[in-house]
Amino acid sequence: MALWDRIRESASTMQTQLVAKKNDLKSGAFRDASMAMCALVAAADGVVAPSERRRVAQLIATNEVLQNFPAEDLQRRFDANLDKLAADFDFGKVSVMQEVAKAKKKPAEARAVIQIGIVIGGADGDFDKTEQGVVREACYALDLPPHEFDL
Repeated sequence: MALWDRIRESASTMQTQLVAKKNDLKSGAFRDASMAMCALVAAADGVVAPSERRRVAQLIATNEVLQNFPAEDLQRRFDANLDKLAADFDFGKVSVMQEVAKAKKKPAEARAVIQIGIVIGGADGDFDKTEQGVVREACYALDLPPHEFDL
């Protein structure tokens, strides 16, 4: 199976698992951690291109699991995290990882945050090494083993 197909299949599988848990994913910690994860994936290479910001914002707005929350609230949180990363990536990353870590207390939410990162990263068919790297770091912040997610 081609790498492209494996990435698409993995993202699709993660999304299916997320939808199955949708009713359990309604906490503020999950919301905050998910938006932080989306920002980390979007800015993984240290640059936040306007096209990438729009693409991820569109994915957030249309993701069935994230529809548990008001779209404008998600957008505001996503943008705030991206702004931190754009201003100073290394310093911003520390703050954004703290947002990700909010989901640590509930293992199901922590796993869902990682799955959202994989879905967002794989949405363009190219879950590249820098995106995988920030999702792997998020695993450590959430006390989850990266190999559980093939990272």
